[in-house]
Amino acid sequence: MRNFRDYLKEKLKDPEEAASYLNTALEEYENDRDAEAFLLAVRTVAEVKGGITELAKKTKLNRQHLYRTLSSRGNPRLNTLEAVLHGLGFRLSIVPLEGNLC
Repeated sequence: MRNFRDYLKEKLKDPEEAASYLNTALEEYENDRDAEAFLLAVRTVAEVKGGITELAKKTKLNRQHLYRTLSSRGNPRLNTLEAVLHGLGFRLSIVPLEGNLC
């Protein structure tokens, strides 16, 4: 029997599943401000897409910096988060809050 983490990593190989996972993690962050959980989601997707070393090559960011940025105490700058997401094949997006369509 596989553990949940292995199952999750298998599902996250699909870009649509990975995008949904990251969006859900971001929505949860919006509700509870648990940055650690959001960064864990980003790290998990990075692991599936070749690991931090591969991400460092794609983003041209220092590998050690990425480990720190995506750690439980990480607090990435917006440009770093954008580079990481682009390196993983995603982008930031803005959507209106529900019920707030002016």
